[in-house]
Amino acid sequence: MPQSAWTGSISFGLVNVPVQLYRATETHAGPDFHQVHVPDGGRIRLKRYCEVEDVEVPLHEIARGIEVGRRDVVLTSADMDRLPLPSKFVVDVQAFVPADTFDPVQFDQAYYVGLPRRTPGKPYVLLREAMRERGQVAVAKVTLTTRESLAILRVVGDMLVLQTMLWPDEVRSRAGVPTADDEIHPNEMKMTISLMHAMSRDFRFEDLHDEYRRALEELVDAKLHGEQPGEIRRPRRAPAVDITKVLAESLAAAEAAHPVHEPEQAAKKTAAKKAPAKKTTPRRTG
Repeated sequence: MPQSAWTGSISFGLVNVPVQLYRATETHAGPDFHQVHVPDGGRIRLKRYCEVEDVEVPLHEIARGIEVGRRDVVLTSADMDRLPLPSKFVVDVQAFVPADTFDPVQFDQAYYVGLPRRTPGKPYVLLREAMRERGQVAVAKVTLTTRESLAILRVVGDMLVLQTMLWPDEVRSRAGVPTADDEIHPNEMKMTISLMHAMSRDFRFEDLHDEYRRALEELVDAKLHGEQPGEIRRPRRAPAVDITKVLAESLAAAEAAHPVHEPEQAAKKTAAKKAPAKKTTPRRTG
């Protein structure tokens, strides 16, 4: 049984659904870095010092401070716990909107929404199935740590998933980002679509791996055994080339790397052999 990251309830109207949130993702575990002094390999330690008393301070004596003008306003853990946030223990649903309302650039952390033990399941199921039938997601606000976040509840299979999101004013404007508006030839478009199809023919997410993590492990192993680590080949800036030629070469390479399977080839040949039915003109009589 996974450990829940948050316990509270989903609130919409006068309905409350007790729930628990479980982290849906995790970053790759890898070597834990620490700082060392290069000449002798000594560990670098970071200590918390008070600039007034010039002494090291224990963690329990440290609070948050916000500089206002020339003065620091100190906020203790008790102050933070007393913040009057309605969303502190509640996924506070604001509205239900179409699923395609949001730009994925706003999406942040995902959580599976589960039920606590001995909790009636009907409110959960009603909310889930109503959202599924309407093709909608629930827009909500929730405080998971010390920060209130925008979030959406969406249906994934037989489960609700809560996805924290960036606030609209946290997404930067696209204005000023250079793009292109060149004229393209229909043949170039056709070749590009063919290349996309060939590259995606036998694609599976499960075959993707974290190359950085693998390279880092190989580097650490080489250093450990006194071996010379491999050199990185840095890509050079490509010169201007004939795009049609590059597309043709890319398509040939992609088709060689992702060959068409026998059933697909047979289906294409059968479709090519089928000729369109000829139109017949009825004979006149009389």
